[in-house]
Amino acid sequence: SFTVKHFVVRPFRHICITLASSGMDLLFNQIYPRLVENSVARGVFLESLEPYILSERIGCLTAPVMRDLLSYFQENGMMDSVEGCLVHMDITNLDIQQVVQMCWDNQLYDAMIYVFNSGMNDYISPMEKLFQAIGLPLREGKPLTDEHVVMGNKLLVYISCCLAGRAYPLGDIPEDLVPQVKNQVFEFLIRLHSVEAAQEEEVYPYIRTLLHFDTREFLNVLALTFEDFKNDKQALEYQQRIVDILLKVMVDNSDFTPSQVGCLFTFLARQLAKPDNTLFVNRKLFDQVLEFLCSPDDDSRHTERQQVLLELLQVGGVVQFDEGRLLDLAEKAEFYQICEFMYDNKHLYDKIVDCYLKDPLRKEELFNYIHNILSMPGYSSEEKQLVWVKALQHIKDLVSINSAKTAELVAVHFADEVQSIVTSLQDDYLVFQFLKCLLNPSSRDGLIPHTVLRLGPDLHELLVDLLCQFSPQQVTAFLKTSQDYRLEEAIQITEKHKLHEATAYLLERKGDVQGAFEVLLQTLKGKLHKLALEGSEADKPDGEERRQRSSHGLNQQQREALWFPLLEAMMSPQKLLKGADTKHTSEALKELTMKVLNSMSSFIAPPAIIQRILQDPVYGKGKLAEIQGLILGMLETFNYEQTLLETTTNLLNSDLHWSLSHLRKAVSRGLHPRQDHCNICLQQYKRRQESEEEIIIFSCGHLYHCQCLQRKEAGVLSERQYSWSCYKCTSNQGSRPADRPSAESSRSRSTSLAQTKVMSTHCGIVAEAHRRKMLTEATLDAQQTQAWDHFRTLYRGPSRCF
Repeated sequence: SFTVKHFVVRPFRHICITLASSGMDLLFNQIYPRLVENSVARGVFLESLEPYILSERIGCLTAPVMRDLLSYFQENGMMDSVEGCLVHMDITNLDIQQVVQMCWDNQLYDAMIYVFNSGMNDYISPMEKLFQAIGLPLREGKPLTDEHVVMGNKLLVYISCCLAGRAYPLGDIPEDLVPQVKNQVFEFLIRLHSVEAAQEEEVYPYIRTLLHFDTREFLNVLALTFEDFKNDKQALEYQQRIVDILLKVMVDNSDFTPSQVGCLFTFLARQLAKPDNTLFVNRKLFDQVLEFLCSPDDDSRHTERQQVLLELLQVGGVVQFDEGRLLDLAEKAEFYQICEFMYDNKHLYDKIVDCYLKDPLRKEELFNYIHNILSMPGYSSEEKQLVWVKALQHIKDLVSINSAKTAELVAVHFADEVQSIVTSLQDDYLVFQFLKCLLNPSSRDGLIPHTVLRLGPDLHELLVDLLCQFSPQQVTAFLKTSQDYRLEEAIQITEKHKLHEATAYLLERKGDVQGAFEVLLQTLKGKLHKLALEGSEADKPDGEERRQRSSHGLNQQQREALWFPLLEAMMSPQKLLKGADTKHTSEALKELTMKVLNSMSSFIAPPAIIQRILQDPVYGKGKLAEIQGLILGMLETFNYEQTLLETTTNLLNSDLHWSLSHLRKAVSRGLHPRQDHCNICLQQYKRRQESEEEIIIFSCGHLYHCQCLQRKEAGVLSERQYSWSCYKCTSNQGSRPADRPSAESSRSRSTSLAQTKVMSTHCGIVAEAHRRKMLTEATLDAQQTQAWDHFRTLYRGPSRCF
């Protein structure tokens, strides 16, 4: 078997296909009967037929081959292949009933429909079988299985194809059968009862079943079918008949939900809105539907009923209703979207504001609506003004809904009405919420900060007052971020509400550091006294950070006036702690005192602190062990700061030594001339020692006779202090030494100010004294200038001191 499949099947399959394309009689009547004797060859042959059947290159098989093909696929569980082959073949030579039963048993509904249609020209029996399957659970109110859903969907598609003249599942119905098939399907759908109807069966079972299965899709099928009706009188009669049945089945039947009824009337509104409409629908039925959807006594499916009515109005159903009655019923039913739809058609945009305010599900959308009306084009100035006034009238409601969005709306469109808005709110908490968002943009999450208004200080002070009442923990933060309040008024407000931290901040900002400290110190003393009496846990004293920050800008006396009262406040409660039960509190206070000492040691001299500690009765009368911890802690802090200072000084000294060493090395190295002649007179200088000529060499390598360079500088000697500079370098830069206003302006990278001199040992005493007097200042200035330049540029070390 393995050998046959792998070494014979492929060439054998090729032979079969070649014969299939040339001679069907030879293939099916002569070759196939011989292949049946070998099961492998038979299977290969039958499987090879499938792709050619699907591509419709083979459309007709002999009865034996067809039976064997279906049996082989069924035996091997290849039912998808059975269905695929059946819908592409001529099945007139098959046992129709047997094939239909096989398809039904294996849920091959497409093949079953095809067999009925092609084999017997029967387009009704497939519908009957499918309706029979899905109708029973729908009538009994049972949930549909997945298989029932598949059958129902295929039934809708099949009906749509039949009414459109298309064959199912593919192809087209023969043209001569199209009118007959349409009439048969319509007659089937409008039957009063089914063939095997029970006594309790309701009228029009098929339409009723499709409506219960999927109302919207069934009506879509009908809508597509009605699109093709032009001047076909028979088809128009069927259309009217089906519409009448739909109304009869759904309007007076409580089995259908508001959504299903709404789908029907939305479908009818679309049909009635067509210019070539011939349908007649009693307007009273629309009134009944309106009453049904807007029933104020029915709270169930409120959102669904409103949405259904809204869809009905949007497709043109509004012409079927009396607008006044519709609006009245919508208001009673609290259908605010319906009211909005009606007001929008009449351009009554200010009344839509009321619709949003009354609708609990859409209140938050009101802010965007008002903003769009007031800012977008397309609305008249009168319409915008009405909306603007309406928004102001309901500003209290807006703040209650969302204070942040209200503040943003006011900042953009009502900037000049802030004072009147605050007055109209008439509720301190609402004013607090509104002003907090308006004047403090950080409280408006996700909103644009550039719409912050700069209002008068009275509103900012009002917000400070309200913050003290409703959110005291935010007062200090607001005072730090806002700059628009007056200090004196703000201090009075915080003092009135006894917010000591905020008061201390304002006093410090005012410059009264001592006053701020006194406020915090009194608060601290009260807490410490309470702590000493109750013996509870100690907390870190408030305001310590502010005291440390303020100490930097005070002199020694002012610092002592701040820190020593704090130290005294920390030590005083310890006098009240006596007994073993206060041991824990005493230790906590001493630990807290240690923290204060460590902090104040950065601002107060340690001897003064130790003297104050020893004078205190708590520590002065005790043994050394009792204050040992305090003193050791101070000494550790002092040692740490001393070590830090010494290390920093050593690093700076080392850095300075390195920089000066490299500087000295640079300025004391020898210079070698580039040429052996003067760059002014171009004469060679004499190398013999008996020569009396004085030579000057600059660090740039240029050489000059001293007399030549003096003659060039003669014009400026009487006006400024003499300063040597290379004549050639300054000339190349376009600046002659005599043209410069001062020596400082000549310090450029291309001009060297360092110089040395070569002179004869036989110079006279007078000449030597004169030369020394003239060169001392010049040489010193030049060296200092060059040293400074080299130090800052070429030999910069890690130090940042220079």
